[in-house]
Amino acid sequence: MANNGNCQKNLSWTPTGKVTTLSKTIIGTLESIESRSPDGLTADYIVLQAPDWVITIAEKDDEFLMVKQWRHGARTLSIEFPGGVIDPGEAPEAAALRELEEETGYTTKDLVKLGAVSPNPAINGNTVHFFLARNLVKKGAQHLDDDEYVEYLSVPKSEVLRNMGKPPYIHGLMCAAMNAWRTWNDEQK
Repeated sequence: MANNGNCQKNLSWTPTGKVTTLSKTIIGTLESIESRSPDGLTADYIVLQAPDWVITIAEKDDEFLMVKQWRHGARTLSIEFPGGVIDPGEAPEAAALRELEEETGYTTKDLVKLGAVSPNPAINGNTVHFFLARNLVKKGAQHLDDDEYVEYLSVPKSEVLRNMGKPPYIHGLMCAAMNAWRTWNDEQK
């Protein structure tokens, strides 16, 4: 890491143990966490504690299987890779396969772990896991949750690569997943 002359010896904050639950919601628990800075400042920080997530990049020939769905925060439709919440006690690999099948009807025995990142380490207390699914097999129809309105589609890889980060490919975590996929592809060469 480059040293710009402003490096401190200790940048780590220490949680004091005081955690206040502000709200429990369907997507996670909003907490206020008290922490102490390296020089003794004590302050409260808001963190969303949520289950870990998975995103599965599903390759089918020269296309990606994608899903189109409404995103309430952005108030628009978004085209994304299949994914979702890891259930309690479920392994990330199992969740990746489950979400792929639920949202597209496809499955595979060829699943590659691409990596994992913190969605937003400033305010999120969870991890998102990225997977690549190859050699897809159509198992059946979608079987969505009651509140899921998801259409799956096959999109040429060139279109996704060219448009990731632009409407309707607006989801930032999909950009991170695409970066993990590109890195993995580069390493395979």
